[in-house]
Amino acid sequence: MIRFRVGLQCLLANLSVQLVSAQGDYTQYVNVFQGTTGGGNRFPGVVAAPFAMVKLGPDVQSGNADAYSGYLPSGSIWGFSMMHESGTGGAPKYGVVSQMPVVGNVSNPLADLSQGRASEDQGQIGYYKSSLANGIVVELAATERAGLYQYSFPQGSPASIVVDVSHVLPSFRGLGWEQHYSNANFTFYSDGYQGSGTYNNGWNLSPDWEIFFCVRFNQKPVSKKTFQGTGTTLTSYDSRDQVSGTERVGGVFTFTETNVTSRVGISFISSSQACNNLDREIPDRTSLQSLVDRAKSRWNNEVFSKVQISSANSADLQLLYGSVYGMFLIPSNLTEENPGWTSTEPYYSDQFTLWDLHRCQTPLFQILQPVAYEEYVRALIDIWKHDGYMPDARSSNFNGRVQGGSNADNVLADAYVKGVRGAINWEDGYSAMVTDAEKVPPNNNDPKAPDSSTKEGRGALPDWLKYGYITPSFTRAVSRAVEYSANDFGLYQVAKGLGKEADAEKYLKRSRNWRNHWDPNCSSNGHSGFVVPRLADGSFVAQNPLSCGGCYWGDAYYEDNPWVYSMNAPHDIATLKQYIGGDDKFVDRINKLFDLKIFNAGNEPGFTSPFLYNFVPGKQHLSVQRSREISKSYNSGPSGLPGNSDAGAMESNILWQMIGLWPLTGQTTFLILSPWFPEMKINLGNGRELKITTTGGNKDTAFYVQSLKVNGKQWNKTWVTWQDIFENGGTMDFVLGSNPTDWATGELPPSPASGDQ
Repeated sequence: MIRFRVGLQCLLANLSVQLVSAQGDYTQYVNVFQGTTGGGNRFPGVVAAPFAMVKLGPDVQSGNADAYSGYLPSGSIWGFSMMHESGTGGAPKYGVVSQMPVVGNVSNPLADLSQGRASEDQGQIGYYKSSLANGIVVELAATERAGLYQYSFPQGSPASIVVDVSHVLPSFRGLGWEQHYSNANFTFYSDGYQGSGTYNNGWNLSPDWEIFFCVRFNQKPVSKKTFQGTGTTLTSYDSRDQVSGTERVGGVFTFTETNVTSRVGISFISSSQACNNLDREIPDRTSLQSLVDRAKSRWNNEVFSKVQISSANSADLQLLYGSVYGMFLIPSNLTEENPGWTSTEPYYSDQFTLWDLHRCQTPLFQILQPVAYEEYVRALIDIWKHDGYMPDARSSNFNGRVQGGSNADNVLADAYVKGVRGAINWEDGYSAMVTDAEKVPPNNNDPKAPDSSTKEGRGALPDWLKYGYITPSFTRAVSRAVEYSANDFGLYQVAKGLGKEADAEKYLKRSRNWRNHWDPNCSSNGHSGFVVPRLADGSFVAQNPLSCGGCYWGDAYYEDNPWVYSMNAPHDIATLKQYIGGDDKFVDRINKLFDLKIFNAGNEPGFTSPFLYNFVPGKQHLSVQRSREISKSYNSGPSGLPGNSDAGAMESNILWQMIGLWPLTGQTTFLILSPWFPEMKINLGNGRELKITTTGGNKDTAFYVQSLKVNGKQWNKTWVTWQDIFENGGTMDFVLGSNPTDWATGELPPSPASGDQ
């Protein structure tokens, strides 16, 4: 059994790697510590199945550093908790339902009981291990809604476990996004404890939400005490059976055994449901190893086996399967765990965020997990049906925050045009999209953007409907306008498909409104024409295209500058090329993103820009060249992501480049790049398969496309459609070489919003 250690991901380098298509255990290639440092913020703890509710791992404190996923590579562990997010920025979320082991009797359970590590943490899929400085070893395993803690205490002292229900991941950024503990209930019963904790705030500014827990010990404690207090001051610490209130509450369990096992179930519904989850998923005498084996089997059978490659390169194998793993840690499938309403529809929460994900994660989600993807789309619609709006982000069963547009619209449009039907009610889906497009959401008075709602919907909709652009009276005006255009293009696609001709015409016209921010006189580095702020009187605001101010919530551009946002009209590229000045200027505009070091591989708004060369005759090789440059920002190590994982956005980016395609969300178009492997097979379900082969070159030095056959026929376009290769499966056979050739002489990719210039 291979166990990765932080910083030692090269353990596999000495393995004799055979064709992965012949291997049964793909988990051996996954470094769970990939992307956990360097800003990646990925969660390395136990996630027993894709989209599991339980994400069990350590909570680490190190000065004033925010531990976004609970994990930091250095610092002291102050608890092991059941719920975390993965790859997010902003502020930490969750870190609830925690236990902390302590050597000896505990005089004050409210004191700092944290411990450093005696050695680096170890982990693999389904398993996590921390060795603490005081000699305690903690091993973790889990199922979807329950977790198992296995403690090994040093000989000679009592073994204690402290349960502090107020435990929650803090934030030290001072932005008002820190979580708060509200109150708790804690009750002993025969072989453990149960209760609930209530918390609020966090990055999505959620009001009070409650999580329930049910815990059983496999050993009998020699003593158990409840405690209550504020700060580090105890108001009670005795053997009462129950404590509750707004003070910190919990319990201390002391054992004489050196080996103690704790089984924990959680639920958003009730303690009894938490107990049901526990007893169903981790019954008494369940071994830790059996849970590890089960987790590996789930990931192998349900996810990793969907992608098979021929490769003897361990670094490529680790990057491929580690990235696939990182894609499906969140959202969380909370079906039957929805406290907000009763419904027979699936329910997913913990998404951060569709602003990050719609460009490339959700299109790959559909391909690799089509059943879950249909459920996910249904869940988005059901949230609208009961909460009033689809979420762009959602956590602790509450919408928020919206960074730009209402990008659930893009996700629904992408699903619709690619034929996702099943049990989806598309009339309801379209109504949910219309709500985003026509109904102004109530202002939630976010201190970071007080002009309009950051909870859901399109807060700047009043300007959008009145002017066809967004004035600086709304924060993030330009980036919102660019995104609202793409959102409206999504509505056009679904309206057209449903036969709503008047609506389709209206939203197609609105999808062109990004043009209303185009100032042809704004110039920078030999180029004229950029999207800039515009006042109510129609005049443009002077703008340096290399600057976006703070690039944050209160600015005109969010997380990128005018150079990048001016390339963000993938549904209207023909018009964009015309505005920029034709093919040559368009190519130079993309080149400048790199020459001027504007492009940031870790920033989602620029994800598609490097591949827009495919819209210019004879320039597809430049998209391939940029793809290979971007790939150098990735590896399978702890610092192997170029930015926040953002719930799999970064991982799906590199996966598409490995495949050799790039999706245009809301369209059936995929831009052709250059695959990495001699052979790749993607299982599309229902007996369908996409097989991609390469001959004559390699991914590192001879990667330019010389020729291509699609489904056995010679291909001369820089793009394919969903129907060509995914709908019924297909083949793509590439010949690669070390020098570019003008192989793609066919028609350019479609530009569906460019009919009216």
